[in-house]
Amino acid sequence: MAIIQIENLTFSYQGALNNIFEQVSFHLDTNWKLGLIGRNGKGKTTFLKLLLGKYEYQGTISKNMEFDYFPFEVKDKEKMAIEIVNEIVPNVEDWEIIKELSLLQVEPEILYRDFNLLSGGEQVKVLLVSLFLKDNHFLLIDEPTNHLDSETRNHLIQYLKKKKGFIVVSHDRNFLDEVVDHIISINNSNIQIQKGNFSSWQENKKAQDNFELTQNEILKKDIHRLEIASKNTANWSDKIEKSKYNTTNSGSSIDRGYVGHQSAKMMKKSKVMEKRIEKSIAQKSTLLKNIDRNDALKMVPIEPKQKVLILAKDFQIKYYHQPIFKPLSFEIKNGDRVAVTGKNGIGKSSLLKEILGNSIEYQGTFSLANDLKISYVSQSTEDLKGNLREFANQNKVDESIFKAMLTKMGVPNLEFDKDIRQMSEGQKKKVLLAKSISESANLYIWDEPLNYIDILTRVQIEEMILKNKPTLIFVEHDETFIKNIATKIIALQENKSCQ
Repeated sequence: MAIIQIENLTFSYQGALNNIFEQVSFHLDTNWKLGLIGRNGKGKTTFLKLLLGKYEYQGTISKNMEFDYFPFEVKDKEKMAIEIVNEIVPNVEDWEIIKELSLLQVEPEILYRDFNLLSGGEQVKVLLVSLFLKDNHFLLIDEPTNHLDSETRNHLIQYLKKKKGFIVVSHDRNFLDEVVDHIISINNSNIQIQKGNFSSWQENKKAQDNFELTQNEILKKDIHRLEIASKNTANWSDKIEKSKYNTTNSGSSIDRGYVGHQSAKMMKKSKVMEKRIEKSIAQKSTLLKNIDRNDALKMVPIEPKQKVLILAKDFQIKYYHQPIFKPLSFEIKNGDRVAVTGKNGIGKSSLLKEILGNSIEYQGTFSLANDLKISYVSQSTEDLKGNLREFANQNKVDESIFKAMLTKMGVPNLEFDKDIRQMSEGQKKKVLLAKSISESANLYIWDEPLNYIDILTRVQIEEMILKNKPTLIFVEHDETFIKNIATKIIALQENKSCQ
């Protein structure tokens, strides 16, 4: 066991107005399995890079072990996978590599294929195995599940369950629940560490937020009541003080003394109330700093004229004239929310493209209702460029609504004038989602919409869909999202008879 100690960590990017981290202090046990969570743009990847020593910072980071970062940069992807592994871990034996790969249910033969010919899931597995083969290294694993199908994610979950000594950034709630034993949350005002998985952290967060909201309301009422009482008491004190000079009774000096005593007593009471007000205001100022605004997103779907929008019978997409999945027969009606599932490379995105009207080779029958207005979220963000105003104009969406949706998803206004290419991957994905939910459509088609999207935004999107009930066809590997949203599942199964 070793300790990583962070003391008074302060960091900001050059030219930035605000610090990303300010006077942050905590420690980590290197036997822990930590999940790192926070809104997009809060500094999760930045924190990992600070641990790696990539940026200059104020404060201290003390450690007695090496850090390694995933995804590891592979400079020559045309080399065989075994060569890549040997570059990362020079002294490792082949049997050690094969043993680790077997834990991920990977056949040894992939080691002798060119790295660039491996699937995304196979590349993830090769690199993770390589990094875990290093002795006395603490791993910083940055979003390993993006683009991985459910089966590969489950292999990864089972593998990481057997490991310890890592921080993993992920927005997949099921993945975090299965894999981690501590949560690091980057909040609005601090960084907190809690023992447990994501669900236990979420329950604690809800309880803490509810407590603070209740306390805030109590303090607001107390402050208001005390302010009125203090003002009234001060007014009474002034009236009593004035009255002592207007007395006409005999023994006026004694009367004035008594009245003055009463005035001073009331004034003292007023001062005590003012101090209680100050104390309550100070206490109130410590609350609500880490409560995230979960503003409701809104979409306005258009009900189509037809009840059945898509009808398929014995439908199979072909690659190189060969059907790649078993025959499908299905219908999609207005109001359905359909998850398309299956292994990577089995044709999920191709099915979406056929619905979009692309020329895809297939056999069987496939029909689409006429005059459907479709809104699409692409899997890729590579073509995004220009600022948000230009993007909104280009895509013919209302700029104010589009930007309002981005604000509600946690994209700060400071980002609005940036070239989209300079945004984080999570923010780019939010740009595509904000465009889609700003469009009124009969049918929404989303291809892996949640890659890089933070958990709070995922919850906002789920709540929006359940409230506004669009007709939606989507590919997504977040099992929690599928469970909460889908009313139907189209499961693509490999057509092994044609291999």
